[in-house]
Amino acid sequence: MDFLFITVMSKPIWSWILFFAIVIFLLILDLGLFNKKDHEIGVAESLKMSVFYIAIGLLFGLWVWWKFGHDSGFNYLTGFVVEKSLAMDNIFVIAMIFGYFKTPAKYQHRVLFWGILGVILLRGIMIGLGSALVSRFEWILYIFALFLIYTGIKMLFNKESDDDDLSDNAILKFLRKHLRITDHLHGHDFFVKEPHQETGKLHIYCTPLFVALLMVEIADVIFAVDSVPAVFTITTDPYVVYTSNIFAILGLRALYFALAAMIKRFYYLKYTLSLVLVFIGSKIFIGEVLGWYHFSSLQSLTITLLLLASGVFFSLWKTKK
Repeated sequence: MDFLFITVMSKPIWSWILFFAIVIFLLILDLGLFNKKDHEIGVAESLKMSVFYIAIGLLFGLWVWWKFGHDSGFNYLTGFVVEKSLAMDNIFVIAMIFGYFKTPAKYQHRVLFWGILGVILLRGIMIGLGSALVSRFEWILYIFALFLIYTGIKMLFNKESDDDDLSDNAILKFLRKHLRITDHLHGHDFFVKEPHQETGKLHIYCTPLFVALLMVEIADVIFAVDSVPAVFTITTDPYVVYTSNIFAILGLRALYFALAAMIKRFYYLKYTLSLVLVFIGSKIFIGEVLGWYHFSSLQSLTITLLLLASGVFFSLWKTKK
């Protein structure tokens, strides 16, 4: 059993096995017990599922703290909070995708469930590449930090668009051009066999539900361009980066159905998210380049939580009517 203690990406193999075992168990529990049949998930059920996933994510963070030290624990929690917060914009985009494809509420969980499998794989690839780059070219962290500062400033002054029409979306046009897509849904199926209009031969067609799944996956990759560098500027430990990312996303997908119903109440949260990005990016330059002040893991977590809490309370207050 010595192979279990071989170090892979900063941590022994057994710790990676433990993490994936928990994730697989949660996915089996989700599909096999909580959502065995297609049904519309209400706000109350969404909140209960979310509390469950958040509790699991926080308990895992406490375990990281106990096993790998308080710095790793604080970095995990900071990454967890930042990832969950940055994904708020992702929820709006997912809601827009479901609205455009007229995806019935009872099938939305199916799309999100299978989407999380893609997230686990794609985030793993992105974090693995990021970790390899950081370990070989340490200066790339400064590129990440500058990108976060730029993104945060751009988000702060960017005007909101109310256009939720995806008809002119380049990615959607590409998919329609290269895939056989049916005009209508076929229950919860992603693929169906239908006769070709000209030849009469049976062909496999994608349903709009599968196209919605692809669009959700692509949206997650786009948002990961912000969130993955953000966590790397908090810690370069790939285990902490990956586990905090995945547990945050698992919980957020569960919370989607509640947040989608009241996303307008968090309108001003984007401004505090932009400040979070600027803070996370600038603290590297403040501490390591200029040498003015080195933020501890606890201080970074505290400042992040205070910024986000102020954004939430201000949004709820301003939109109370």
